[in-house]
Amino acid sequence: QNMDQQQNSDVATTPAPQLEDQLSLVDSMKHCFENLIVIDVGANLTNKKYSRDLDSVVQRARDAGVQKLMVHGTSVKSSKEALRLSRIYPDIIYSTAGIHPHDSKSIVEEPATWFDLEHIAQAQECVAVGPCGLDYQRDFSEPEAQKQIFAKQLQLAIRLNKPLLIHERSAQNDLLEILDKFENLPPVIIRGFMGTAEEALKYLERRFYISLTGYLCKDKSDTGVRRLLENGTLTLDRLLVETDAPFMYPNTRASKLPQHVKTAITERSLLYLHRYCTFQRNEPCSLPAIVEMIAAFMKKTPDEVALATAFNALKLFGLS
Repeated sequence: QNMDQQQNSDVATTPAPQLEDQLSLVDSMKHCFENLIVIDVGANLTNKKYSRDLDSVVQRARDAGVQKLMVHGTSVKSSKEALRLSRIYPDIIYSTAGIHPHDSKSIVEEPATWFDLEHIAQAQECVAVGPCGLDYQRDFSEPEAQKQIFAKQLQLAIRLNKPLLIHERSAQNDLLEILDKFENLPPVIIRGFMGTAEEALKYLERRFYISLTGYLCKDKSDTGVRRLLENGTLTLDRLLVETDAPFMYPNTRASKLPQHVKTAITERSLLYLHRYCTFQRNEPCSLPAIVEMIAAFMKKTPDEVALATAFNALKLFGLS
C-alpha cells in the first residue's frame, strides 16, 4: 500500500515508463532473495581501510541483501576514486562528487581543482552532488570558506539537475538561509541525520529527504532521531538508509537501545554485523540490521522499510 501511495504521489514528476521499470526492479529483487533488499546510499569505500579486501566487502554486502551502494566523494581525490569504483562495479556501485565542509579550504586554496570536480560530477555514473554543506562542530575549514564552496556545489547540482547530498552539523540556520536563496533546487537529501526532531521538521517541511545511519544506537536523547521514527514525523516516503561505512558502527548491544528493538534484529543480520563489522571498520553488510531497527522504532515490518527506502533511492538517483 505504501508503495502505491508513493507511486501515485510521484507519477507527476517521474516519467511513467521509468517509474514502472523501477517498480518492477524492486519487485524482481524482492522475489530473488529471502533476506531484505536494501540500498546503501552512503558508504565511504574509498577509505584506505578497504584497500586490501574491497572485493570481499562488496560481495558480503550483496550476500547480505545490499543490492546497490552509493560511494561518496568528499574531496576531488575521493570523488575521482569513487567514480573509478563505479566503473569497476557497474550497476552495483554508483558514485557522488562533492567537497565535504571540512575540505572546503582546499578548493579556496587551489581554485583550479574545482574544474576537476565539475568534470567528475558530469559523469553518468555520478548520481549526486555532495556530500556538501556546513559543519560548525569542528573547525577544519572557516565558516566563510564552507559557505562559499557549499554555494558553488548548489549551483552545480542545479545546473546538472542531480540530487544534492547535504552534511550539516550545528549549522542549520545558516544552511537553510543559503538553500532558501536558490530556486529550482533538485531533490535534497540530508544525509547521516543526527539532529533533533525539531530540526528534522524544518527539513521535512521543505520536502527534503532524510537519510539515517547506525547513529540510532547512539542517540540517547528524548528529542532526536528515535523520536522522529516513533511519533511518525519521518514518513517512509522521505526516508533513506546508509551505513556511512567504515564509520557509524550500529552497536546493537547499546544499553539505551530498547529491548523491543534489539529483539527485532534477525539472526542473519546479526551474523553479518558481528562477524564482519567492528567499531573500527563498519561495512555495508550491516545495513539490514539498521533497517530492522528503524522498522522496530516505526512499528512497521522490515520489508516495508526496505522496499520504501529502496524505491526512494531508485527514483531519486535514477539507479538502473
